[in-house]
Amino acid sequence: MSMETWLAFLVACWIISLSPGAGAIASLSSGLNYGFGRGYWTAIGLQLGLLLQIGVVAAGVGALLATSEMAFRLIKWFGVAYLLFLAYRQWRSAPVEMTTKAGIRPIGKPLALVFRGFLVNASNPKAVVFMLAVLPQFLDPAAPMAGQYLIMAATMIAVDLIVMAGYTGLASRVLRLLSSPRQQRMLNRIFAGLFGGAAALLATVRRASV
Repeated sequence: MSMETWLAFLVACWIISLSPGAGAIASLSSGLNYGFGRGYWTAIGLQLGLLLQIGVVAAGVGALLATSEMAFRLIKWFGVAYLLFLAYRQWRSAPVEMTTKAGIRPIGKPLALVFRGFLVNASNPKAVVFMLAVLPQFLDPAAPMAGQYLIMAATMIAVDLIVMAGYTGLASRVLRLLSSPRQQRMLNRIFAGLFGGAAALLATVRRASV
């Protein structure tokens, strides 16, 4: 991969990562509920899901999702159901009692947060099909494929880690400004609505339109 191609891919990665989506919502939600230190584990899970998606495309399995209606639907509706579950959990999330001792936050289990982030990305077939359409445009057919996919995976993950750190940190700071349970409930319901909206958008995706 030439430097010019890599720089073009880097710009594409920033655009893709900064675009609002289920991953960004999940990072904001985790930062809100658990603070940056714990909430960032969700971002780690998102990257594992992203790595799986790239691996699927590199292995050629992504072509199956692009051509098999059944495989696409199964993964899509699993993703819709999971996002709705996250919306329900966020809606029911209890307000955090803020004190002068920096506030008490629920302690999220790292593995649970990693798994949550992983499922958000892994259950989005549209992202796999999108990568199947985009990644090959930056590949040099004359060069070894494995090395190029590794470079692209490292680039995408590095950029996404930075962006999700921003989302998680932003939400974590917002929580410190919330002084009343009413404000926190309102924000929880806003995030629940965002998860529900992401589920609704995913439900409208059709294989033929990708």
